[in-house]
Amino acid sequence: MLVSGVWRAPYRGMDFSPQARILTLGDSFYDRVAPADFPSTILRFRNDRAAAEIGLDRMDDAGWIDRFGRFRAFEGSLPEPLALRYHGHQFRHYNPDIGDGRGFTYAQMRDASGRLMDLGTKGSGPTPWSRSGDGRLTLKGGVREVLATEMLEALGVNTSRSFSLIETGEALHRGDEPSPTRSAVLVRLSHGHIRIGSFQRLATLQDDAGLAALTRYVLAELYGEAPGEQPALQLYAHVVERTARLSASYMAAGFVHGVLNSDNINVTGESFDYGPWRWTPYWDVNFTAAYFDHQGLYAFGRQAQAIHWDVAQLAIALSRICDIEALAPILDRFPALYEAALAAALLKRLGVIPKGEAEDIALADTMVRALQAGAVTIDRFFFDWRGGARRNDDPAYHQPAFAPFVSAVAGYRAAATTDHPYWSDGAPCAMHIEEVEAIWAPIAESDDWSLFTMKVSAIRRMGDALS
Repeated sequence: MLVSGVWRAPYRGMDFSPQARILTLGDSFYDRVAPADFPSTILRFRNDRAAAEIGLDRMDDAGWIDRFGRFRAFEGSLPEPLALRYHGHQFRHYNPDIGDGRGFTYAQMRDASGRLMDLGTKGSGPTPWSRSGDGRLTLKGGVREVLATEMLEALGVNTSRSFSLIETGEALHRGDEPSPTRSAVLVRLSHGHIRIGSFQRLATLQDDAGLAALTRYVLAELYGEAPGEQPALQLYAHVVERTARLSASYMAAGFVHGVLNSDNINVTGESFDYGPWRWTPYWDVNFTAAYFDHQGLYAFGRQAQAIHWDVAQLAIALSRICDIEALAPILDRFPALYEAALAAALLKRLGVIPKGEAEDIALADTMVRALQAGAVTIDRFFFDWRGGARRNDDPAYHQPAFAPFVSAVAGYRAAATTDHPYWSDGAPCAMHIEEVEAIWAPIAESDDWSLFTMKVSAIRRMGDALS
């Protein structure tokens, strides 16, 4: 079991009382379900850093397993878990037969800043939306999600957090893993589980009252705003801005989500639901994460386009309760918002002080062009150039492709120091598929979690250096 590192605990006077705000939407938005009764519950990971943000870090391991392996309800929160209903476009094909098929919303809490947070599951058993699935999660899938969310958080991506991972003692058979394989239940801490597909379902059902109610809920409970005269436009402006920023953060992190279906896009702009993710070593726009993405629809360089398309589907859904002609100019802002957000994200990872949107976009363009030459990996580049000054005289940086970047960055000042010990390491912390497999191998072979524990600690160390 991983013991979390050092963090700053929130002020203990904060109100961390359990919530049940989602119940205000009514029974037509979800199905009440029961968790699976697992043969065993072995705690493998608990995120005490995230738990401190909602006042749960002082729970002992037995209490933790009771809550997040057996799902005993929190008093004042949801009396029973809820499997949310939604539709969505999956690889651009509309599917009305989806919903929470192997997870549920288990509880709601307030974090230290007052945000409404969901504790949601993956692998907690079948629901009415499981279809032919067993509602389970492989242990390897849970390990992969912990690694992904830890790395994304360290790199500044707005992501759900892996809160708990408990091995559950079942032998699962999967076509894409050696079988039988071990089972687990994962709990995520997320700023809401309302998806673009949640709105698409209501529009398909012609439930205009439901659309209006869900719009008000998201504004009030997730954005902390009172709905105005045009709540649909108010919400849509937020979603367009947040998702443009999310798209940019994926690129700056070198991350490929893999399955950017409209049911996987959270209307808070928070990344979640990780399956076949990968980090691309090089700035390869055609790099694809999912083996089943045969056309490269969600390749590294097409992620912004994919999310833009998904956000357009939200406009179509919302057009039932507001004028589509008023939604269109908001959607049209996405490319410019993305371009500015990408420059900001790249400069932040580089560690330099922004100078102005036009100059920053120009610098970002030189970075991308240099990285596209493929002479160095993305992680190596940002490690070597932290603060805008070259800290490694790699011959690659003398190639013509890097000349425009070297010239442009000379006019920027460092935003951060490089006195953290991380910057003296011989190589950057990265998360490529070969290392993921190397971390999993000793777990599968001899139940040795040492590489996993060390990697999470290394990722958090990098995150401290970057912050």
